Amino acid sequence: MRKILHIDMDAFYASVEQRDNPAFRGKPVIVGGTPAQRGVVAACSYEARKFGIRSAMSSYKALQLCPSAILITPHFEKYEEASSLIHEVFSEYTNLIEPLSLDEAYLDVTDNYKHIPIATQIAKEIKQKIFEKTGLTASAGVSYCKFLAKIASGFKKPDGLTIVTPAKALEFIDKLPIGSFHGVGKVTEEKMFSLGIKTGADLRKKSLNFLSSHFGKSGDWFYSLARGIDESPVEPYRERKSIGREITLEKDITDMAKIFELLEELAFAVEKDLTSADKYGRTVTLKVKYHDFKQITRSISLNVRVRAGATILEQVLKLLKKTEAGKKKIRLLGISIHSFTEDAQKPQGKTQMRLPLNRLGDK
Repeated sequence: MRKILHIDMDAFYASVEQRDNPAFRGKPVIVGGTPAQRGVVAACSYEARKFGIRSAMSSYKALQLCPSAILITPHFEKYEEASSLIHEVFSEYTNLIEPLSLDEAYLDVTDNYKHIPIATQIAKEIKQKIFEKTGLTASAGVSYCKFLAKIASGFKKPDGLTIVTPAKALEFIDKLPIGSFHGVGKVTEEKMFSLGIKTGADLRKKSLNFLSSHFGKSGDWFYSLARGIDESPVEPYRERKSIGREITLEKDITDMAKIFELLEELAFAVEKDLTSADKYGRTVTLKVKYHDFKQITRSISLNVRVRAGATILEQVLKLLKKTEAGKKKIRLLGISIHSFTEDAQKPQGKTQMRLPLNRLGDK
Protein backbone atom coordinates (compact mmCIF):
# COMPACT_ATOMS: atom_id res chain seq x y z
CA MET A 1 0.00 0.00 0.00
CA ARG A 2 1.38 3.41 -0.99
CA LYS A 3 1.93 6.18 1.55
CA ILE A 4 1.22 9.62 0.07
CA LEU A 5 1.46 13.01 1.74
CA HIS A 6 0.07 16.31 0.51
CA ILE A 7 1.70 19.26 2.26
CA ASP A 8 0.00 22.63 1.86
CA MET A 9 1.31 25.79 3.49
CA ASP A 10 -1.26 27.88 5.36
CA ALA A 11 -2.13 31.22 3.66
CA PHE A 12 1.46 31.15 2.41
CA TYR A 13 2.13 34.63 1.00
CA ALA A 14 0.13 36.36 3.72
CA SER A 15 1.77 34.25 6.44
CA VAL A 16 5.24 35.22 5.21
CA GLU A 17 4.24 38.89 5.40
CA GLN A 18 2.82 38.45 8.91
CA ARG A 19 5.94 36.59 9.99
CA ASP A 20 8.20 39.38 8.78
CA ASN A 21 6.13 42.24 10.19
CA PRO A 22 4.74 41.65 13.70
CA ALA A 23 2.35 44.60 13.24
CA PHE A 24 0.45 42.55 10.65
CA ARG A 25 -0.13 39.56 12.92
CA GLY A 26 -3.73 38.90 13.87
CA LYS A 27 -4.96 41.40 11.27
CA PRO A 28 -6.64 40.94 7.88
CA VAL A 29 -3.82 40.93 5.31
CA ILE A 30 -4.26 40.86 1.54
CA VAL A 31 -1.38 40.16 -0.82
CA GLY A 32 -2.07 41.42 -4.32
CA GLY A 33 -2.22 44.31 -6.74
CA THR A 34 -3.87 47.63 -6.01
CA PRO A 35 -7.38 48.48 -7.24
CA ALA A 36 -5.82 51.17 -9.44
CA GLN A 37 -3.92 48.42 -11.26
CA ARG A 38 -7.07 46.27 -11.54
CA GLY A 39 -5.22 44.02 -9.15
CA VAL A 40 -6.44 40.71 -7.79
CA VAL A 41 -5.93 38.94 -4.47
CA ALA A 42 -2.99 36.54 -4.72
CA ALA A 43 -3.43 35.39 -1.12
CA CYS A 44 -5.03 36.53 2.11
CA SER A 45 -4.70 35.78 5.80
CA TYR A 46 -7.26 33.76 7.72
CA GLU A 47 -8.34 36.97 9.43
CA ALA A 48 -9.21 38.39 5.99
CA ARG A 49 -11.05 35.24 4.94
CA LYS A 50 -13.57 35.80 7.71
CA PHE A 51 -14.84 38.77 5.68
CA GLY A 52 -15.40 36.60 2.60
CA ILE A 53 -12.16 37.57 0.87
CA ARG A 54 -10.58 34.86 -1.28
CA SER A 55 -7.83 34.35 -3.85
CA ALA A 56 -8.49 35.66 -7.39
CA MET A 57 -11.06 38.18 -6.11
CA SER A 58 -10.46 41.74 -7.30
CA SER A 59 -8.60 43.85 -4.77
CA TYR A 60 -11.30 46.47 -5.16
CA LYS A 61 -14.01 44.07 -3.99
CA ALA A 62 -11.78 42.70 -1.23
CA LEU A 63 -11.27 46.17 0.23
CA GLN A 64 -15.00 46.81 0.00
CA LEU A 65 -15.61 43.69 2.10
CA CYS A 66 -12.94 44.72 4.60
CA PRO A 67 -11.87 48.39 4.36
CA SER A 68 -9.45 47.93 7.26
CA ALA A 69 -7.50 45.17 5.51
CA ILE A 70 -3.78 45.69 4.95
CA LEU A 71 -2.97 45.47 1.22
CA ILE A 72 0.60 44.38 0.46
CA THR A 73 2.32 44.18 -2.92
CA PRO A 74 3.73 40.64 -3.38
CA HIS A 75 7.38 40.00 -2.50
CA PHE A 76 8.02 36.90 -4.56
CA GLU A 77 11.69 36.69 -3.69
CA LYS A 78 10.72 36.10 -0.04
CA TYR A 79 8.14 33.46 -0.95
CA GLU A 80 10.61 31.66 -3.21
CA GLU A 81 13.24 31.69 -0.46
CA ALA A 82 10.78 30.17 2.03
CA SER A 83 9.67 27.61 -0.57
CA SER A 84 13.28 26.56 -1.10
CA LEU A 85 13.69 25.89 2.63
CA ILE A 86 10.44 23.90 2.68
CA HIS A 87 11.62 21.71 -0.19
CA GLU A 88 14.89 21.09 1.63
CA VAL A 89 12.81 19.53 4.40
CA PHE A 90 10.93 17.36 1.91
CA SER A 91 14.22 16.15 0.43
CA GLU A 92 15.31 14.78 3.80
CA TYR A 93 12.68 12.07 3.42
CA THR A 94 12.22 11.27 -0.28
CA ASN A 95 13.12 12.23 -3.83
CA LEU A 96 9.56 11.49 -4.97
CA ILE A 97 8.30 15.06 -4.64
CA GLU A 98 5.75 16.57 -7.02
CA PRO A 99 5.58 20.34 -6.50
CA LEU A 100 2.24 21.90 -7.44
CA SER A 101 3.24 25.47 -6.62
CA LEU A 102 5.56 27.33 -4.27
CA ASP A 103 3.46 26.31 -1.30
CA GLU A 104 2.21 22.77 -1.89
CA ALA A 105 3.49 19.39 -3.00
CA TYR A 106 2.82 15.67 -3.03
CA LEU A 107 5.36 13.31 -1.45
CA ASP A 108 5.52 9.55 -1.86
CA VAL A 109 7.07 8.27 1.39
CA THR A 110 6.32 4.58 0.88
CA ASP A 111 10.07 3.95 0.78
CA ASN A 112 11.65 6.88 2.58
CA TYR A 113 15.26 7.74 3.37
CA LYS A 114 14.75 7.44 7.12
CA HIS A 115 12.95 4.08 6.94
CA ILE A 116 10.06 5.40 9.00
CA PRO A 117 7.18 2.92 8.64
CA ILE A 118 4.36 5.27 9.65
CA ALA A 119 3.50 8.07 7.21
CA THR A 120 1.72 10.09 9.91
CA GLN A 121 4.98 10.32 11.85
CA ILE A 122 6.74 11.64 8.75
CA ALA A 123 4.01 14.25 8.24
CA LYS A 124 4.36 15.41 11.86
CA GLU A 125 8.14 15.68 11.53
CA ILE A 126 7.89 17.62 8.27
CA LYS A 127 5.39 20.08 9.74
CA GLN A 128 7.63 20.65 12.77
CA LYS A 129 10.80 21.11 10.70
CA ILE A 130 9.08 23.53 8.35
CA PHE A 131 8.03 25.62 11.34
CA GLU A 132 11.54 25.53 12.82
CA LYS A 133 13.15 26.55 9.52
CA THR A 134 10.66 29.14 8.33
CA GLY A 135 8.40 30.12 11.21
CA LEU A 136 5.42 29.08 9.07
CA THR A 137 2.76 26.45 9.58
CA ALA A 138 1.70 23.79 7.11
CA SER A 139 -1.26 21.44 6.90
CA ALA A 140 -0.84 17.82 5.84
CA GLY A 141 -3.03 15.12 4.39
CA VAL A 142 -1.96 11.49 4.68
CA SER A 143 -3.46 8.68 2.65
CA TYR A 144 -2.76 5.92 0.14
CA CYS A 145 -3.47 8.04 -2.96
CA LYS A 146 -3.06 11.62 -4.18
CA PHE A 147 -6.77 12.40 -4.40
CA LEU A 148 -7.48 11.63 -0.75
CA ALA A 149 -4.22 13.13 0.55
CA LYS A 150 -4.98 16.46 -1.13
CA ILE A 151 -8.57 16.62 0.12
CA ALA A 152 -7.41 15.66 3.62
CA SER A 153 -4.80 18.43 3.81
CA GLY A 154 -7.53 21.05 3.63
CA PHE A 155 -9.71 19.64 6.37
CA LYS A 156 -8.21 21.14 9.53
CA LYS A 157 -6.46 24.28 8.35
CA PRO A 158 -4.45 25.99 9.60
CA ASP A 159 -1.72 23.74 11.06
CA GLY A 160 -3.83 20.65 10.45
CA LEU A 161 -3.11 16.96 10.03
CA THR A 162 -5.73 14.58 8.64
CA ILE A 163 -5.28 10.88 7.94
CA VAL A 164 -7.52 8.87 5.62
CA THR A 165 -6.82 5.15 5.93
CA PRO A 166 -8.08 2.58 3.41
CA ALA A 167 -10.61 1.40 5.99
CA LYS A 168 -12.05 4.90 6.38
CA ALA A 169 -11.79 5.98 2.74
CA LEU A 170 -15.35 5.30 1.57
CA GLU A 171 -16.85 6.87 4.68
CA PHE A 172 -14.68 9.94 4.08
CA ILE A 173 -15.57 10.13 0.38
CA ASP A 174 -19.31 9.75 1.01
CA LYS A 175 -19.43 13.04 2.91
CA LEU A 176 -17.45 15.07 0.38
CA PRO A 177 -19.31 17.75 -1.60
CA ILE A 178 -19.08 16.92 -5.28
CA GLY A 179 -17.34 20.21 -6.03
CA SER A 180 -14.28 19.04 -4.08
CA PHE A 181 -13.60 16.16 -6.49
CA HIS A 182 -10.67 16.65 -8.83
CA GLY A 183 -11.95 17.49 -12.29
CA VAL A 184 -15.25 18.95 -11.10
CA GLY A 185 -15.32 22.64 -11.97
CA LYS A 186 -18.26 25.00 -11.76
CA VAL A 187 -19.91 23.83 -14.99
CA THR A 188 -19.46 20.13 -14.17
CA GLU A 189 -20.70 20.72 -10.64
CA GLU A 190 -23.90 22.27 -11.98
CA LYS A 191 -24.38 19.30 -14.29
CA MET A 192 -23.78 16.90 -11.39
CA PHE A 193 -26.41 18.73 -9.35
CA SER A 194 -28.91 18.45 -12.20
CA LEU A 195 -28.34 14.69 -12.16
CA GLY A 196 -28.91 14.47 -8.41
CA ILE A 197 -25.23 14.10 -7.54
CA LYS A 198 -24.29 16.37 -4.65
CA THR A 199 -21.92 14.20 -2.58
CA GLY A 200 -19.45 11.37 -2.96
CA ALA A 201 -22.16 8.99 -1.78
CA ASP A 202 -24.44 10.15 -4.59
CA LEU A 203 -21.65 9.72 -7.11
CA ARG A 204 -20.93 6.14 -6.07
CA LYS A 205 -24.57 5.19 -6.63
CA LYS A 206 -24.19 5.92 -10.35
CA SER A 207 -23.07 3.20 -12.73
CA LEU A 208 -20.04 3.46 -14.98
CA ASN A 209 -22.30 3.49 -18.03
CA PHE A 210 -24.35 6.34 -16.59
CA LEU A 211 -21.30 8.47 -15.80
CA SER A 212 -19.64 7.75 -19.14
CA SER A 213 -22.78 8.65 -21.05
CA HIS A 214 -23.00 12.02 -19.29
CA PHE A 215 -19.32 12.90 -18.82
CA GLY A 216 -17.49 11.00 -21.55
CA LYS A 217 -13.95 9.91 -20.67
CA SER A 218 -14.17 11.73 -17.34
CA GLY A 219 -16.94 9.35 -16.30
CA ASP A 220 -14.42 6.55 -15.69
CA TRP A 221 -12.32 8.92 -13.56
CA PHE A 222 -15.29 9.97 -11.43
CA TYR A 223 -16.40 6.36 -11.06
CA SER A 224 -12.95 5.40 -9.72
CA LEU A 225 -12.61 8.36 -7.36
CA ALA A 226 -15.99 7.60 -5.79
CA ARG A 227 -14.55 4.20 -4.87
CA GLY A 228 -11.28 5.58 -3.51
CA ILE A 229 -9.28 4.46 -6.55
CA ASP A 230 -6.54 6.80 -7.75
CA GLU A 231 -3.36 5.14 -8.96
CA SER A 232 -1.76 8.29 -10.40
CA PRO A 233 1.89 8.40 -9.34
CA VAL A 234 3.77 11.19 -7.64
CA GLU A 235 5.69 12.67 -10.58
CA PRO A 236 8.82 14.53 -9.49
CA TYR A 237 10.01 15.23 -13.02
CA ARG A 238 6.73 16.16 -14.64
CA GLU A 239 7.48 18.67 -17.37
CA ARG A 240 5.39 21.80 -17.51
CA LYS A 241 3.50 21.84 -20.81
CA SER A 242 2.40 25.47 -20.83
CA ILE A 243 2.77 28.80 -19.07
CA GLY A 244 -0.14 31.20 -18.90
CA ARG A 245 -2.14 33.78 -17.03
CA GLU A 246 -5.85 34.54 -16.92
CA ILE A 247 -8.15 36.97 -15.20
CA THR A 248 -11.84 36.74 -14.34
CA LEU A 249 -13.42 40.16 -14.61
CA GLU A 250 -15.45 41.73 -11.86
CA LYS A 251 -17.99 42.85 -14.50
CA ASP A 252 -18.61 41.43 -17.97
CA ILE A 253 -17.30 43.82 -20.61
CA THR A 254 -17.49 44.64 -24.33
CA ASP A 255 -15.21 47.70 -24.16
CA MET A 256 -12.41 46.90 -26.64
CA ALA A 257 -10.05 49.47 -25.15
CA LYS A 258 -10.33 47.75 -21.77
CA ILE A 259 -9.92 44.34 -23.39
CA PHE A 260 -6.73 45.51 -25.13
CA GLU A 261 -5.43 46.89 -21.82
CA LEU A 262 -6.05 43.60 -20.01
CA LEU A 263 -4.48 41.54 -22.77
CA GLU A 264 -1.40 43.76 -22.70
CA GLU A 265 -1.05 43.23 -18.96
CA LEU A 266 -1.50 39.47 -19.34
CA ALA A 267 1.01 39.28 -22.21
CA PHE A 268 3.77 40.96 -20.21
CA ALA A 269 2.92 38.90 -17.13
CA VAL A 270 3.38 35.76 -19.25
CA GLU A 271 6.71 37.14 -20.48
CA LYS A 272 7.79 37.51 -16.86
CA ASP A 273 6.81 33.91 -16.09
CA LEU A 274 8.54 32.58 -19.21
CA THR A 275 11.68 34.45 -18.24
CA SER A 276 11.56 33.04 -14.69
CA ALA A 277 11.15 29.53 -16.09
CA ASP A 278 13.78 30.15 -18.81
CA LYS A 279 11.31 29.02 -21.48
CA TYR A 280 10.43 30.01 -25.03
CA GLY A 281 7.38 28.76 -26.90
CA ARG A 282 6.06 28.50 -30.44
CA THR A 283 2.31 28.35 -29.83
CA VAL A 284 0.27 31.27 -28.49
CA THR A 285 -3.26 30.62 -27.21
CA LEU A 286 -5.98 33.10 -26.35
CA LYS A 287 -8.76 31.97 -24.01
CA VAL A 288 -12.07 33.80 -23.83
CA LYS A 289 -15.07 33.04 -21.66
CA TYR A 290 -18.27 34.90 -22.49
CA HIS A 291 -20.97 36.08 -20.10
CA ASP A 292 -22.99 32.91 -20.78
CA PHE A 293 -19.97 30.79 -19.65
CA LYS A 294 -19.31 29.58 -23.19
CA GLN A 295 -15.54 29.23 -23.43
CA ILE A 296 -13.40 29.27 -26.56
CA THR A 297 -9.69 29.14 -27.36
CA ARG A 298 -7.87 30.40 -30.40
CA SER A 299 -4.26 29.40 -31.11
CA ILE A 300 -1.49 30.19 -33.55
CA SER A 301 1.74 28.23 -34.05
CA LEU A 302 4.77 30.20 -35.19
CA ASN A 303 7.98 29.34 -37.04
CA VAL A 304 9.98 31.23 -34.43
CA ARG A 305 10.06 30.89 -30.68
CA VAL A 306 8.72 33.72 -28.55
CA ARG A 307 9.05 35.10 -25.06
CA ALA A 308 8.71 38.88 -25.46
CA GLY A 309 5.46 40.35 -24.22
CA ALA A 310 5.22 42.65 -27.25
CA THR A 311 5.35 39.68 -29.61
CA ILE A 312 2.87 37.67 -27.56
CA LEU A 313 0.47 40.62 -27.54
CA GLU A 314 0.82 41.07 -31.31
CA GLN A 315 -0.25 37.46 -31.89
CA VAL A 316 -3.04 37.60 -29.32
CA LEU A 317 -4.59 40.64 -30.97
CA LYS A 318 -4.68 38.72 -34.25
CA LEU A 319 -6.45 35.86 -32.46
CA LEU A 320 -8.87 38.29 -30.82
CA LYS A 321 -10.28 39.09 -34.27
CA LYS A 322 -11.44 35.47 -34.48
CA THR A 323 -13.66 35.89 -31.40
CA GLU A 324 -16.87 37.80 -30.67
CA ALA A 325 -15.04 40.34 -28.51
CA GLY A 326 -16.75 43.71 -28.69
CA LYS A 327 -20.05 42.12 -29.67
CA LYS A 328 -20.55 39.65 -26.84
CA LYS A 329 -19.83 40.38 -23.18
CA ILE A 330 -16.64 38.80 -21.84
CA ARG A 331 -16.08 37.57 -18.28
CA LEU A 332 -12.63 35.96 -18.56
CA LEU A 333 -9.48 36.47 -20.62
CA GLY A 334 -6.39 34.27 -20.67
CA ILE A 335 -3.12 33.91 -22.55
CA SER A 336 -0.87 30.84 -22.57
CA ILE A 337 2.29 29.74 -24.36
CA HIS A 338 2.88 26.14 -25.42
CA SER A 339 5.29 24.07 -27.52
CA PHE A 340 8.39 24.92 -25.54
CA THR A 341 11.72 24.71 -27.34
CA GLU A 342 15.30 24.59 -26.15
CA ASP A 343 16.99 25.39 -29.49
CA ALA A 344 19.54 28.13 -29.89
CA GLN A 345 17.45 30.39 -32.12
CA LYS A 346 17.18 33.93 -30.82
CA PRO A 347 13.73 35.04 -29.69
CA GLN A 348 11.77 37.36 -31.92
CA GLY A 349 10.30 40.73 -31.00
CA LYS A 350 11.54 43.48 -28.75
CA THR A 351 11.11 43.33 -25.03
CA GLN A 352 9.67 46.52 -23.57
CA MET A 353 10.46 47.73 -20.09
CA ARG A 354 7.40 47.48 -17.87
CA LEU A 355 6.38 48.34 -14.35
CA PRO A 356 6.00 45.31 -12.04
CA LEU A 357 2.80 43.40 -12.75
CA ASN A 358 0.39 41.48 -10.61
CA ARG A 359 0.75 37.72 -10.65
CA LEU A 360 -2.72 37.00 -11.89
CA GLY A 361 -4.13 33.68 -10.82
CA ASP A 362 -1.42 32.85 -8.26
CA LYS A 363 -2.63 30.94 -5.28
